[in-house]
Amino acid sequence: MLNLKGRSFLKLLDFTSAELEYLIDLAENLKKLKYAGIRPQNLKGKNIALIFEKPSTRTRCSFVVAANDEGAYPEYLGKDDIQLGKKESVKDTARVLGRLFDGIEFRGFSHETVEELAKYSGIPVWNGLTDKFHPTQILADFLTIREHKGYLKGIKFAYLGDGRNNMANSLMIGAAKFGMDFRIAAPKSLFPEEELIKEAESIAEENNASLLFTESIDEAVNDADVIYTDVWVSMGEEDMYEDRINLLKDYQVNSEVMAKADEEAIFMHCLPAFHDLGTDVMKDIKEKYGMEELEVTDEVFEGEQSVVFDEAENRMHTIKAIMVATLGNQ
Repeated sequence: MLNLKGRSFLKLLDFTSAELEYLIDLAENLKKLKYAGIRPQNLKGKNIALIFEKPSTRTRCSFVVAANDEGAYPEYLGKDDIQLGKKESVKDTARVLGRLFDGIEFRGFSHETVEELAKYSGIPVWNGLTDKFHPTQILADFLTIREHKGYLKGIKFAYLGDGRNNMANSLMIGAAKFGMDFRIAAPKSLFPEEELIKEAESIAEENNASLLFTESIDEAVNDADVIYTDVWVSMGEEDMYEDRINLLKDYQVNSEVMAKADEEAIFMHCLPAFHDLGTDVMKDIKEKYGMEELEVTDEVFEGEQSVVFDEAENRMHTIKAIMVATLGNQ
């Protein structure tokens, strides 16, 4: 068994393929135990700080439920509860929290913040999302793919939309580490940063993975096993809707796109998704730009090929695995 005790989980680049596979295996086992009504209490007596500069439904609930299942106490610290970088430096805050807690989750804007927390706190720190990476989501995604497809190596994975956001970055690295055939379809202006592409290509070569960056949807989705998309505008970029809609409207995942993939392809999305008029944001977008669906149509989102809620549930199981592996009493 691999020993990850005391490690922080900040980005997939920090972990070997074997270590990431171990975390997915552990998540699968912990999920089976939960379904059987068994709570091993691997985190009994532990106290966990949950720092949220950015609010979230899935990340917050996943960490809270995972912590409670395993016997830990989670303390939520929203942007109004903590002076992170305002009246107290990140470095000083990290050293204070490191004296009081056993682990820290951070979800926010700058990736440098979570790196600094890990550097100075002296305890495991877990990245719940930053502007550059979203590693906990990728473990949930890959667990979901393995549950539905039975394997990861060789999976044909097509990502459509904003190809340089935290999800595209993390999926690219994860796919390279697991030997997937990974394709990003996006406008060239939204391809990943060149430096990160070079890192991913080096990892891909080691694992017999392939990476493709194209503006052609047909080229990306041809015979794909997985079709993945994400929101076109990230939190904090709300003034960019008009530009992104103009850039990405042709990259919407709809029934025509799904028909070009393998007939047993699954559709994935990390959520929230703008697939109908059930939100104030989409009502506003319809009024301003005339669109009732953005990155994915409601037909695909609610269709038989969609596994988005399996994926959402698996956030909790994989987050639990990360905390147990890096902090647990086992």
